Amino acid sequence: MLDNLLSSYDYDLPEELIAKYPANPADSAKLLVYEKNSGKITHSVFYELANFLPECALIFNDTKVFKARFYGNKISGAKCELFINKILANDEFLVQVRGKVKEDDILIFQDNLNAKILKLNADGTRIVKFCKNNEVLKTDEVLTISEKIGHIPLPPYLKRMDNLDDEINYQSVFAKNIGAVAAPTASLHFTNRVLDSLKDKKSAYITLHVGAGTFASVECENIQEHKMHSEYFNLSDEAIKLINSDIPILGVGTTATRTIEYYARTKKSSGECDLFLNPSNRPIRQNYLLTNFHLPKSTLIMLVASFIGRQNTLKLYEEAIKNKYKFYSYGDAMLII
Repeated sequence: MLDNLLSSYDYDLPEELIAKYPANPADSAKLLVYEKNSGKITHSVFYELANFLPECALIFNDTKVFKARFYGNKISGAKCELFINKILANDEFLVQVRGKVKEDDILIFQDNLNAKILKLNADGTRIVKFCKNNEVLKTDEVLTISEKIGHIPLPPYLKRMDNLDDEINYQSVFAKNIGAVAAPTASLHFTNRVLDSLKDKKSAYITLHVGAGTFASVECENIQEHKMHSEYFNLSDEAIKLINSDIPILGVGTTATRTIEYYARTKKSSGECDLFLNPSNRPIRQNYLLTNFHLPKSTLIMLVASFIGRQNTLKLYEEAIKNKYKFYSYGDAMLII
């Protein structure tokens, strides 16, 4: 079955269509609107979003990105780079370190911040604790220091250093609960102007702390064998009420979508979400989707296909490429209604 083959989710994207920087203003990004029932495609701009929405409630992800990338040195003096993948329990962190390290190695960063390597995982990640002045730091203390000395964790495919503009641009206007190492990118298009235009819609917030696993590639040709990464989530009472109602729901982004659908299946309001949506595991609650354009052969493009099918998804991507849409985190948006 082609829907289960990784190679069936590949497409060719010209390098110039990878957005290195966001639209300015954010809501001037392009918006491709796809109507599932009729197959109609409309090309618009994001600030016109309200004009296309059917009767529905919107659910947003209010996670906040922290500065998860650190540059420093090993004890030997060699340079090193540490990227926090995910916050763990007991004030520990799952990280990637550029360069060879072994257990008990100490990495040195600005502001007297050190990281001690506790464990080397088989997948190349490491588990660390952060210390300052020989005292182990609590998670919230690490997050506070990260805002001072860390760097915005831009996706690797942008192939550039972060800058001051990214501190604003790589964060949604409704970001609230800190803990993500990647932005819920569909949210980046929203401005106060767009939110004002949606005031007549019911809305609610969930929190899913996007981890580095969102960029993890699928390695197995049969996608049903893929082990999905997990990310911490928490649903507000308002979101639970909406999901439990019969009101049609628009999920703003893939992260909100996975959380909505995970709750619909498990009734768990917090924990670790590892739901893999694809054409063989379709949505059971969410009706509409707002999202960006995603990497080939990624779990994110497979999530889109869970709503409209693989062939329709690839046709829409062809249409977007033909019309010079920008792709990936800082790229343009697509509304599926």
